[in-house]
Amino acid sequence: MSAPTWSLQCSACGTSASVENASVCQACHQPLFATYDPVAAGTPLGSRWDMWRYAPFLPLLEGEIPVSLGEGLTPLIESPTLAAAVGVRRLWIKDEAQNPTGSFKARGMSAAVTRARAARVPGLVVPTAGNAGAALAAYGAAAGVPVRVYAPATTPRPILDTIEVMGAELIRIDGHIGDAGKLALAFAAESGYVPISTLREPYRVEGMKTMGFELVEQLGWRVPDVVVYPTGGGEGTVGIWKAINELVSSGWLPGETRQPRYLVAQAEGCAPIARAFAAGTEKADPWVDPVTHAAGLRVPSPLGDRLLLRVMRETDGLAGTASEDAIREWTRTLAVKTGIDAAPEGGCGLSVLRDAVASGAVQGDAEVVLFNTGSGASYRV
Repeated sequence: MSAPTWSLQCSACGTSASVENASVCQACHQPLFATYDPVAAGTPLGSRWDMWRYAPFLPLLEGEIPVSLGEGLTPLIESPTLAAAVGVRRLWIKDEAQNPTGSFKARGMSAAVTRARAARVPGLVVPTAGNAGAALAAYGAAAGVPVRVYAPATTPRPILDTIEVMGAELIRIDGHIGDAGKLALAFAAESGYVPISTLREPYRVEGMKTMGFELVEQLGWRVPDVVVYPTGGGEGTVGIWKAINELVSSGWLPGETRQPRYLVAQAEGCAPIARAFAAGTEKADPWVDPVTHAAGLRVPSPLGDRLLLRVMRETDGLAGTASEDAIREWTRTLAVKTGIDAAPEGGCGLSVLRDAVASGAVQGDAEVVLFNTGSGASYRV
């Protein structure tokens, strides 16, 4: 097997790292990024009809077959009715609910479990607000790798059921994902299982960036004015930003291409990134007592806070929050006006977009892509 055409470097300080059993940077403890040689990688389009269509820009070794359940290539659905409702010229929904296990998390776990299987790890452990645990359970089962999941007891029941159906060991806890994270790290230290939480290892974000590749290709190799992303840990936004940078550096997009403005949407009851962005700080302080029924947004202390805030400021980004009532109202609006069974995270994004348009922060002539990150069915008992 030949040497990989990719390597790992710290996203903050540039320190190189080994591609095997990688975690955060050993020098500054910030997330690692996979970097690619554009000449060696060549075209981003492969022959597969899933997210691995972009295999030349994904962390694979020569001849390696990824752990895949058909993730990616989700539809980009334009809705003139919804555009009129929020007050923008054009609005598309990128419906990530149509991934395996019902959320965008399938993309990241496909990439991460592929690398973990190659490293012959004894097992994988993750703290979850819900969808990441379900995705890891599924991809661990597909790879034959044992999985343990720590999840708040308040996680929606259909998601917990999915985790157990896939054969993962599920540990329900009293508390939030931050508490689950501490338990997951402690278990990893004693068991040898590899922790695979958001941006703690470098490969989940590589799967997430395929959303950016798809979005640009679906729009005819151009970028929208604004990308709205409901945000817990931040790997979705960071991944899309990384993908567009790679398309520019490889020549698949013109060098003068500008990144979209990223509108980060959070719940009022758990908004560490929005608060830090408004305060102009480089990192986010932990959110005390996070509360929201949009479980994927209930992340009080995201590891990738510095990186996400940097991305937002580099791209003239925005942040906003939505109340619980607004999330419910706009989740229903999204469903009624498009036929998409959206998760409450999608409704949060739509509510924050509407507020941004009303305030003038997003112009009425903008072309906007809103990510619906999961399935509404996962939240119903």
